[in-house]
Amino acid sequence: MAHESGGERASPPGVLASLRGLAATALAFAQARLQLVSNELEEQGVRALQMLVLGAIALFCAATGVLLLTAWIVIALWDQYRLVTVGVLALLYFAGCALALRALKTRAAARPKLFASSLAELKRDRDLLQS
Repeated sequence: MAHESGGERASPPGVLASLRGLAATALAFAQARLQLVSNELEEQGVRALQMLVLGAIALFCAATGVLLLTAWIVIALWDQYRLVTVGVLALLYFAGCALALRALKTRAAARPKLFASSLAELKRDRDLLQS
Protein backbone atom coordinates (compact mmCIF):
# COMPACT_ATOMS: atom_id res chain seq x y z
CA MET A 1 0.00 0.00 0.00
CA ALA A 2 1.35 3.38 -0.88
CA HIS A 3 1.11 6.00 1.80
CA GLU A 4 0.90 9.74 1.27
CA SER A 5 3.47 11.89 3.03
CA GLY A 6 2.53 12.24 6.67
CA GLY A 7 -0.14 9.57 6.33
CA GLU A 8 -2.71 11.98 4.85
CA ARG A 9 -4.93 10.93 2.01
CA ALA A 10 -6.11 13.30 -0.75
CA SER A 11 -9.77 14.01 -0.19
CA PRO A 12 -12.28 15.73 -2.43
CA PRO A 13 -12.99 19.37 -1.64
CA GLY A 14 -15.55 19.79 1.07
CA VAL A 15 -18.76 21.75 1.14
CA LEU A 16 -17.03 24.73 2.74
CA ALA A 17 -14.46 24.91 -0.06
CA SER A 18 -17.24 24.69 -2.65
CA LEU A 19 -19.14 27.50 -0.94
CA ARG A 20 -16.00 29.63 -0.89
CA GLY A 21 -15.49 29.03 -4.58
CA LEU A 22 -19.12 29.88 -5.29
CA ALA A 23 -18.86 33.07 -3.22
CA ALA A 24 -15.66 34.07 -5.03
CA THR A 25 -17.33 33.51 -8.38
CA ALA A 26 -20.39 35.51 -7.33
CA LEU A 27 -18.21 38.39 -6.13
CA ALA A 28 -16.22 38.41 -9.37
CA PHE A 29 -19.51 38.38 -11.28
CA ALA A 30 -20.89 41.30 -9.24
CA GLN A 31 -17.63 43.24 -9.64
CA ALA A 32 -17.77 42.88 -13.43
CA ARG A 33 -21.36 44.10 -13.53
CA LEU A 34 -20.64 47.05 -11.23
CA GLN A 35 -17.69 48.01 -13.42
CA LEU A 36 -20.01 48.03 -16.44
CA VAL A 37 -22.48 50.29 -14.61
CA SER A 38 -19.63 52.58 -13.57
CA ASN A 39 -18.40 52.83 -17.16
CA GLU A 40 -21.88 53.68 -18.41
CA LEU A 41 -22.28 56.41 -15.79
CA GLU A 42 -18.94 57.92 -16.74
CA GLU A 43 -19.80 57.83 -20.46
CA GLN A 44 -23.16 59.51 -19.84
CA GLY A 45 -21.51 62.23 -17.75
CA VAL A 46 -18.90 62.99 -20.41
CA ARG A 47 -21.56 62.94 -23.13
CA ALA A 48 -23.80 65.32 -21.19
CA LEU A 49 -20.96 67.76 -20.56
CA GLN A 50 -19.92 67.73 -24.23
CA MET A 51 -23.50 68.36 -25.33
CA LEU A 52 -23.88 71.20 -22.84
CA VAL A 53 -20.70 72.96 -23.98
CA LEU A 54 -21.47 72.52 -27.68
CA GLY A 55 -25.03 73.71 -27.13
CA ALA A 56 -23.84 76.84 -25.31
CA ILE A 57 -21.37 77.65 -28.10
CA ALA A 58 -24.01 77.10 -30.78
CA LEU A 59 -26.57 79.19 -28.91
CA PHE A 60 -24.14 82.08 -28.44
CA CYS A 61 -23.09 82.07 -32.11
CA ALA A 62 -26.64 81.77 -33.38
CA ALA A 63 -27.92 84.55 -31.11
CA THR A 64 -25.12 86.88 -32.18
CA GLY A 65 -25.71 86.11 -35.86
CA VAL A 66 -29.46 86.61 -35.57
CA LEU A 67 -28.99 89.89 -33.75
CA LEU A 68 -26.59 91.23 -36.36
CA LEU A 69 -28.77 90.04 -39.26
CA THR A 70 -31.84 91.61 -37.70
CA ALA A 71 -30.05 94.92 -37.22
CA TRP A 72 -28.83 94.84 -40.82
CA ILE A 73 -32.32 94.15 -42.22
CA VAL A 74 -34.01 96.78 -40.06
CA ILE A 75 -31.40 99.41 -40.96
CA ALA A 76 -31.68 98.54 -44.68
CA LEU A 77 -35.48 98.94 -44.65
CA TRP A 78 -35.69 101.74 -42.07
CA ASP A 79 -37.12 104.46 -44.30
CA GLN A 80 -40.08 102.59 -45.79
CA TYR A 81 -40.98 99.41 -43.85
CA ARG A 82 -39.44 99.61 -40.39
CA LEU A 83 -42.52 98.46 -38.37
CA VAL A 84 -43.48 95.73 -40.82
CA THR A 85 -39.88 94.51 -40.92
CA VAL A 86 -39.60 94.29 -37.13
CA GLY A 87 -42.98 92.53 -36.90
CA VAL A 88 -42.19 89.97 -39.61
CA LEU A 89 -38.79 89.22 -38.11
CA ALA A 90 -40.32 88.77 -34.65
CA LEU A 91 -42.87 86.29 -36.05
CA LEU A 92 -40.11 84.38 -37.84
CA TYR A 93 -38.09 84.12 -34.60
CA PHE A 94 -41.11 82.88 -32.64
CA ALA A 95 -41.78 80.25 -35.32
CA GLY A 96 -38.14 79.16 -35.17
CA CYS A 97 -38.36 78.94 -31.41
CA ALA A 98 -41.47 76.76 -31.61
CA LEU A 99 -39.81 74.41 -34.12
CA ALA A 100 -36.67 74.15 -32.00
CA LEU A 101 -38.67 73.37 -28.86
CA ARG A 102 -40.60 70.68 -30.72
CA ALA A 103 -37.35 69.09 -31.97
CA LEU A 104 -35.87 69.30 -28.46
CA LYS A 105 -38.89 67.52 -26.99
CA THR A 106 -38.63 64.77 -29.63
CA ARG A 107 -34.92 64.24 -28.99
CA ALA A 108 -35.36 64.21 -25.24
CA ALA A 109 -37.97 61.47 -25.55
CA ALA A 110 -35.72 59.41 -27.86
CA ARG A 111 -32.59 59.44 -25.68
CA PRO A 112 -31.00 56.08 -24.90
CA LYS A 113 -32.16 54.33 -21.76
CA LEU A 114 -29.77 54.69 -18.83
CA PHE A 115 -27.90 51.47 -17.99
CA ALA A 116 -29.26 49.73 -21.09
CA SER A 117 -26.10 47.64 -21.55
CA SER A 118 -25.96 46.67 -17.88
CA LEU A 119 -29.61 45.68 -17.83
CA ALA A 120 -29.17 43.59 -20.97
CA GLU A 121 -26.16 41.80 -19.48
CA LEU A 122 -27.99 41.11 -16.22
CA LYS A 123 -30.98 39.74 -18.12
CA ARG A 124 -28.69 37.49 -20.14
CA ASP A 125 -27.00 36.30 -16.95
CA ARG A 126 -30.35 35.60 -15.31
CA ASP A 127 -31.51 33.65 -18.35
CA LEU A 128 -28.31 31.58 -18.31
CA LEU A 129 -28.71 30.80 -14.62
CA GLN A 130 -32.35 29.78 -15.03
CA SER A 131 -31.71 27.38 -17.91
